[in-house]
Amino acid sequence: MKTSEATAEVFFTAFKALKNTEREAFIEKVVSDHALREDLMDIILIEEAREVKGRTIPAEDYFSKRKKGQAS
Repeated sequence: MKTSEATAEVFFTAFKALKNTEREAFIEKVVSDHALREDLMDIILIEEAREVKGRTIPAEDYFSKRKKGQAS
């Protein structure tokens, strides 16, 4: 296990050990940080996109079609 993975595991274990009210307070702190909230939203969108079936297209093609109003 990499050091970063071990550190993440320690923090996640500590988070899970919190009482519900403490978890809520922590999550409120996290989402009140604009940059961190944006990062989390990006991660969620990326994970959701990974589950979508379809053909892969280069980002340049997508944005080109999107500008023309043809993106699906």
